[in-house]
Amino acid sequence: MNFAIRYLTRYDYDADVVDNLNALRVKPAANSRQRVDEFSVRLQPEVRLHRHADYFGTEVVEFEVSRPHRQLVVDVRARVSTAPAPDPPESSWDALSEEAYLEAGGEFLLATDDAPGHPVLLELLERTRAAPTPLATVMLVSELIPDRFDYRRGATYVDSPLAHVLDGGAGVCQDFVHLGLCVLRHHGIAARYVSGYLFATAVDGGPESVEVDTHAWLEALLPGDRSGEPVWVGADPTNRGLAGERHVKIGHGRHYADVPPIKGVYRGLASATLEASVTMTRLDGLDPAAIARA
Repeated sequence: MNFAIRYLTRYDYDADVVDNLNALRVKPAANSRQRVDEFSVRLQPEVRLHRHADYFGTEVVEFEVSRPHRQLVVDVRARVSTAPAPDPPESSWDALSEEAYLEAGGEFLLATDDAPGHPVLLELLERTRAAPTPLATVMLVSELIPDRFDYRRGATYVDSPLAHVLDGGAGVCQDFVHLGLCVLRHHGIAARYVSGYLFATAVDGGPESVEVDTHAWLEALLPGDRSGEPVWVGADPTNRGLAGERHVKIGHGRHYADVPPIKGVYRGLASATLEASVTMTRLDGLDPAAIARA
C-alpha cells in the first residue's frame, strides 16, 4: 500500500514564550517492509532543524525557537510504501534459551514489573502460560487483552501506571501494548513498544483519506525456523491480530516514553492550548492529479 501522511500540530500560547526546545519522532522508519519516498518538516516560526538517530534507531528531529513567540506550528508530511509481512516463524519454547536469541533480545527481555502481584495480571499470566509456542502466546495475548479490557478514551493518561489499567479494566492502544509487553516478557519473550499510524476505515472500500490518531502496537522477537535468525513480528492487541500493510511504523523502544511523537519544553509563564491531527491518504488507484494534491 502507498500512503500520504500529514501530521499537523499547533500550539497557541497566551503570552510570549522563548527557548522552545522540541524533539520530534515522526519520520516513518525504513525497513524490509516499509519504504519512505518523501519526508518533510515545516515550522512556524521557521528555525534550523537538527537530525540524529536515537539509541533505538528512530530518527529524531530537534529544533529550538529562541525568540519570543505565541504560536508554534509543526507540519510534517510523508509518503510511505508498505508491504505484507512474511509469515511469522513457528518455533519451540526451548529456542528462547539459545544464546543467539538472548543476545538479540537484549533489554527487551527485561521484565516490566509495574504491577507485581496484581490479581488481574496473575490471571493473564496463568491463561497464557499453556500456549504451545511463543507465536501462539503472542496471538493469544492479542486476543485476551481486548477481550478482558475495554477500549475507552479518557480512561487513562499518557503516564498512567499499569496498575491503573488493571484496576479500571479499560485503556487505549498504548495501555494495551504496555500490558502485552509485560505479559510477554514475563514468559521470556523479548518484546518492544512500536509507535506509528494505522490506516483504519469502517469498511473495506471506505474513504481513501481518513483522520487517524497516532497508534501503538508491539513487536515480539520470535526464534527463527530451523535455528535461523530471530525475527521481530508485529502484533496489535487493540485490533486482535498481526500488524500488516495498514500499519506504518515510526519507531520502537521499551515503552511509550522512548518514542513520543513530540516532546518539548519552553521558558515563560504562558499556558498552551494544543490542536493536533493526523491525516492518512491511500494513494493506490488515485489519478496523478489527486496524488499531487495529497
